[in-house]
Amino acid sequence: MDEIAAALKDSGVRFLWVTRDETQRLKEMCGKMGYVVTWCDQLRVLLHPSIGGYWTHCGWNSVIEGIFSGVPFLTFPIAMDQPMISKIIVEDWKIGWRVKKDDKLDTLVTREEIVVLIRKFMDLDSDLGSDLRKRAKELQLLCQDAIKKGGSSETNINAFLKNIFESGLAHEGSNGSNEGSNGLQAHVAIDNFN
Repeated sequence: MDEIAAALKDSGVRFLWVTRDETQRLKEMCGKMGYVVTWCDQLRVLLHPSIGGYWTHCGWNSVIEGIFSGVPFLTFPIAMDQPMISKIIVEDWKIGWRVKKDDKLDTLVTREEIVVLIRKFMDLDSDLGSDLRKRAKELQLLCQDAIKKGGSSETNINAFLKNIFESGLAHEGSNGSNEGSNGLQAHVAIDNFN
């Protein structure tokens, strides 16, 4: 954590760091370039136009919020499925770069390497950075289209609910109740988002 804090400070790039641990110590280490907090409304922050990128551990919910916000990623997976999600961000979607050379959890990265990476990542005039941001915005538009009326999210949830109703889970049981043959009760609230 100390190497990351020192690198962020040395990079000369302003940043917001959300961490539950050692907040006061990190505030002191980061100086005036960084703002360290224990919590934030992550989606609201990521949607702000001043945000140029997102350093993430690659938890799925965080990644979805980053994609929806249209920001490129610096990936720093820690455990579980995070290395695989990092691979998808970097290699498949091409909307981010790895902080470490690989996704091995025990690989260390130096302060100097992080400084170079952050400066390159935040160089808005570079072709690499421009391409990254362009692809992130394209993916953002796909997400926004998916949640529009008639988009794939609505289509998929409607198909899912139709499948449930047709499978018998929501049909009346033999006793005239709304309890299906398997003993499950079907209570479905549907909001058409009108």
